[in-house]
Formats: sequence, structure tokens, C-alpha cells
Amino acid sequence: MDELQLETLRIEVAPETASGEGISVLVMNRPSVLNAMNTRMFHELRDALHCLAHDERLRVLILTGEGTRAFSTGGDLKERNGMSDEAWRRQHQLIEEVFLAVKDFPLPVIAAVEGHAHGGGLEIALMADFIVASEAATFSLAEVRRGLLPGGGGIQNLVRAAGMRRAKQLLFSGDTFSGTEAAQWGVVNELTAPGGSLAAAAAIARRIVEAAPLSVRYAKLSASRGGEVDFHTGYAMDIAAYNVLVSSHDRREGVAAFNEKRAPQWQNR
Repeated sequence: MDELQLETLRIEVAPETASGEGISVLVMNRPSVLNAMNTRMFHELRDALHCLAHDERLRVLILTGEGTRAFSTGGDLKERNGMSDEAWRRQHQLIEEVFLAVKDFPLPVIAAVEGHAHGGGLEIALMADFIVASEAATFSLAEVRRGLLPGGGGIQNLVRAAGMRRAKQLLFSGDTFSGTEAAQWGVVNELTAPGGSLAAAAAIARRIVEAAPLSVRYAKLSASRGGEVDFHTGYAMDIAAYNVLVSSHDRREGVAAFNEKRAPQWQNR
């Protein structure tokens, strides 16, 4: 990561973990503007996600915002004020690349949300595999109040997370909803006390890294892609991945470790 020149982001080892465990935190770091995402941040996110996806030491990535006031309030509207249509569309192409890089990241991605997560902030969190949030977190997709629509996958992800009817109400109104409501509606997996989302996400990540890395990769691939197609097509994907793992070193190691009553030593092959 040394080659990355980051002004709006930080990459660090997750709290209460050692560097060798392979759990990294990608921090959106513009707290003075509630971690609003400007063009510089989108460029840095694209580059950082590319580098992290090819980091052989990484096992789980946590995405969060600096401080407890906000995860992110979305795109920087001050930067966008007066932006030409051409420049706006050019920036949005970059946004699409970044958000899909989160969704298609080859390893588990957990969003740890404190405070405000609005617009693109909520959308990038929804691109993660799941969200851990503070009880004090607040969420919205209020683009209809700005003459737009959510353009970062928020419509599709919210429908899939909260259900069609609930999502329509939130999308049509732009209403803000709480962390408790987000958990009740399936948008958030776990709630924590204020300030506790990152530690809770790291604790979940530590349980994930106990599993075989190849198995986790294929589980993510099958669940993510299989959830987009009919059952039988998805199941065929499951079995294709299963048969790859049958021939892996780590499958043999996992079975041997179980029978020998010891912790497995994964080799990611």
C-alpha cells in the first residue's frame, strides 16, 4: 500500500487484531465535512480497493468513516454545485466503478456505521456484504428531494435488503430512518452502542478468518451471484464451487484437523 498517496482515506489494521490476521480497515477520512465523498476520495477509493483486492495477506475488509458523527453523508454537494452536466456524468462513472468494486470485492466487506449515512454514504454501505451499525446511526436515500435518484445501487440494494414495499416508501419519501429501524427491516445485521460498530465488525471479522479462506471466497461468490438468479442456476454455481474445494489442500486439512482435534492450518490452496 506504500505506493498509494492518500489524502482522504486511511488504511489500517483493525482494532484488537494483529497485522497477521489479515483484517484491514478502510477509513473515509474527511470528518470536517461528515466524510462527504468528493472526486479526490472517489479516485482514492478506486485505487485503494484495487490494491486491497490483490493483497494476498488480506482476509476481511472493514469500511468505515472517521469519527462518530458520520459514516458518510454521500457525495460532496458543495463540490457539485455548479458542476456541468458533462462533468457530473464523468464523476458518476467513477462513482459507479468504486461502488461496484465494493460489491464485487473478492473478500468479505463489512460496513461499520456510526452517525449519519445518507445518500451515497448509505449506498456504499449497502454495497458491503453486511452492515454493523451504532444504535445512534441514521440513514436515508433522499435523492428525490434533490431532483435525482439514488445512483450508487441504493435502489436495488435497498429493495433486496428491506423488501419492495418498505423500500418504495423510503425511496419515494426520502425519509430518514434510525439504526433500530434499519435492523428491524434487515438493512443492518447488528446494532452496537454508540462508538462500538468498528470493534463489533472486527470481532465478526476475527470469526470469519478462522474459516478456510478459499471456502469464504467461494461462499461469497455463490451467495452474491446466486442471489441474483433462479434457484437451480444458483445451486449449480454452489456445486461447481463445492467440487473445486473438494480437491483443495485446505479441504483435506480441515477434515484432518477435525479428526485430530486441533486447529486447522490453512494455506489458501
